Amino acid sequence: MVDISVTLAGVPLTSCVYNASGPRTGSSAAMSKIAKSASGGVLAKSATIASQKGNDLPRTWHEDNGKASLNSEGLPNSGIDYYIDPQTISETMGESPAKPYMVSISGKNIADNLQMLQKISSTIESGSVNIAAVELNLACPNIVGKPTIGYDFEQMEDVMKQVASLPCFSGSKPLFPLGVKMPPYFDRPHFEMAAAILNKYKHIVSYAASINTIGNALAIDYHAEMPVIRAKGGFAGLSGPAVKYTALANVKQMRELLDNSIDVVGAGGVQTGRDAFEMILCGATAVQVGTCHWTEGPGCFDRICDELKAIMKDKGYGNVEDFRGKLKEWSKEGVALSRQMKMKSKKSDTSGDVQLKASNNNSSLIIAILFAIIAVLLADKLNIVSL
Repeated sequence: MVDISVTLAGVPLTSCVYNASGPRTGSSAAMSKIAKSASGGVLAKSATIASQKGNDLPRTWHEDNGKASLNSEGLPNSGIDYYIDPQTISETMGESPAKPYMVSISGKNIADNLQMLQKISSTIESGSVNIAAVELNLACPNIVGKPTIGYDFEQMEDVMKQVASLPCFSGSKPLFPLGVKMPPYFDRPHFEMAAAILNKYKHIVSYAASINTIGNALAIDYHAEMPVIRAKGGFAGLSGPAVKYTALANVKQMRELLDNSIDVVGAGGVQTGRDAFEMILCGATAVQVGTCHWTEGPGCFDRICDELKAIMKDKGYGNVEDFRGKLKEWSKEGVALSRQMKMKSKKSDTSGDVQLKASNNNSSLIIAILFAIIAVLLADKLNIVSL
């Protein structure tokens, strides 16, 4: 039996694959569909203090071949009070109370984030709701006039310092697990600076989710000779399969640099069970799915989980810990094994093609014989020939 359940930041997930905050997470109606799927938990839309509509439309775009997507949504959401309301959580989780419900926040400034964390703390302390964890978004690139906190290390340090000073984190144990959503990094010193800040606050940071979209991407409408996105001059966050390789590198480097007490969640370009497998192999404890959920719907979680289980069964892994973080060094032996497996797969495909062709030929022969019989019977019936 293959087991893909994990414990993330002390929170049990029924599967290691769950949704990223963003697509199809704005309402309880949308989130309830996630709860009913194979997703290991439900992460709500990144909330601001008050509800907001976000950037002007059109603010999203998908490449025809499905390899890339852009979004400059500007955090449209219903406000923090909606996402921590007992009715919203009840409508979301429905018959899936065993799954964790998690909240994401992305304030316009540090004061907003502190206020939302205090609201969440008060709600949890009241005992009226079960909020399993909170994700602090340090990575949104689509707020007009606002820098990405995760790229401003002085600001990031200040944010974490003020968050750590809140009563909910001042005791021997935080009131709730806190995760941080990180932007993509591209230079080793930047990885090291970001990881150093998170390690400094490891007493309050339970996980780091890498990566958010790659900011400042631009797609052009060839015919109209203009950007496909309206807001911010067309500049938007890049997501989908195009970012997977950057995401894998970020997961690998963050896992190497972060304290072992801080889990890593892989996000970015996850479309298949193989993508999830590779994220975990690089050190991710769990995997978030965003763009694929956006384009395919919540059924993607069932498919990706089934594909991951099939891969694990084929490789002889019984659970996620059997291979998590065990990416091997490059070797000649590895190249030889890869070549052997590819040839085996190719032969299998060729054999299948031959069998399919033979089957098609047999079918064609049977159809031809049936037509001949029908023709003879019709000819006899019309007295063209006598049987």
